[in-house]
Amino acid sequence: MVIFLRNKYSVCPGCSLLCDDIEIEMKGTEIDKANNACIKGVSRIKDTKKLESKIDGNEVNQDEAIFKAAELLQNANNPLIFGLDNSTTEAQLEAIKLAKLISATIDDNSSFCQGPIVNAILKNELKTCTLDDVRDYADVLVFWGADPSNSHPRLNSKYAYYPRGKERQRGWDEDRTAIAIDVRESSSSVLCKDNFYQIPPRSDGELMTALSSAFSGKMPKVSFDIETQRILKLSNILKKAKYGVIFAGLGLTYSQTGIETIKNFLTELNTYSNFHLIPMVGHYNMRGFNQALYNETGYVNRVKFVKNESGNLDIKHGLQYSVLEQLNNKEPDTVLIIGTDPFTSMPHSVAKKLKEVPTIIIDPCETLTEKIADVVIRSAKSGIECGGNAIRIDGTCVELVPIINSGCLCDEHIICKIMEEI
Repeated sequence: MVIFLRNKYSVCPGCSLLCDDIEIEMKGTEIDKANNACIKGVSRIKDTKKLESKIDGNEVNQDEAIFKAAELLQNANNPLIFGLDNSTTEAQLEAIKLAKLISATIDDNSSFCQGPIVNAILKNELKTCTLDDVRDYADVLVFWGADPSNSHPRLNSKYAYYPRGKERQRGWDEDRTAIAIDVRESSSSVLCKDNFYQIPPRSDGELMTALSSAFSGKMPKVSFDIETQRILKLSNILKKAKYGVIFAGLGLTYSQTGIETIKNFLTELNTYSNFHLIPMVGHYNMRGFNQALYNETGYVNRVKFVKNESGNLDIKHGLQYSVLEQLNNKEPDTVLIIGTDPFTSMPHSVAKKLKEVPTIIIDPCETLTEKIADVVIRSAKSGIECGGNAIRIDGTCVELVPIINSGCLCDEHIICKIMEEI
């Protein structure tokens, strides 16, 4: 079910929590303060520096950059569209249309992070819930391979640990138990105190197996240094939870070659308890891209559109269409990057391959990747300078309402103009 949130406050696009209680104070036509926002949100909301579009490093007007981008994409034989996790759902849908028009491969950052978990949730293979459910009902919280205190700074104060909900009125010290499972101590693990379980890298599956043994009354065994009594204590807390939530971070996702172990563990745990899983998606609308592409193709990422002999579109999917494989194998002859920065998110050995192909960037911010780009098109910043919709970390649809008008086109309209030129 899709839920729309609308109120007098602004929505922060700083992360996938999409906090909807931000009070904006203006000084003239400029944003002066963003009350209630975390440090990530404030930096994104207040950074409205005017930047220019570029061709080959030279400043040009936006229309010239759009025309050049369309020319490059129209002449490409194997174009790649990548990013869109920091774009509105409307822009994502237009990008999918563009991919179909030019027979492109389309992918996003979930291809090398939370994609498998989001895919399983959309297929109803993993039990999930909303953040509002967490606030109202959750008594056991598990931060597994996640550090929300830094990645999603307001999760605990707004939804998870501290707030009082419908059935959690006695406060965090009595009504909620927080557990952290991670390879190192973090700000979130300090919050959990004695319920911090430090494990070696890539041993998450082994711990799940041990916990499963404990659930059924068997003695748990692991190859790493952790007391058996502590595993038994953890299994008892999980089994007795009335409403549990696992916040799955990249530490958990990267420790698995697939998610079968996670699915099997959650299924077994739910024969004794009532647990849900929420992926700790980083970019504010990664869930939106995954859901939009899934609705269109049945896949959350790694899709290639190919016109067959009859002129219809075939949909191809697989690891070979991931952005990492595409770039590593030098497959694309033109790359369109929207709202992301491969030079800060990908291995350098892969990202540097962008230097060898014509590269187009649509982004409101200055990035490292644009230093090698042939075309840079400046867009309005979603949720601040233009509106639209986005899908929150838990699958809830949130409306973004612009705060100021910068005069820039949003990425949705830029993509539409590119298609008009093609």
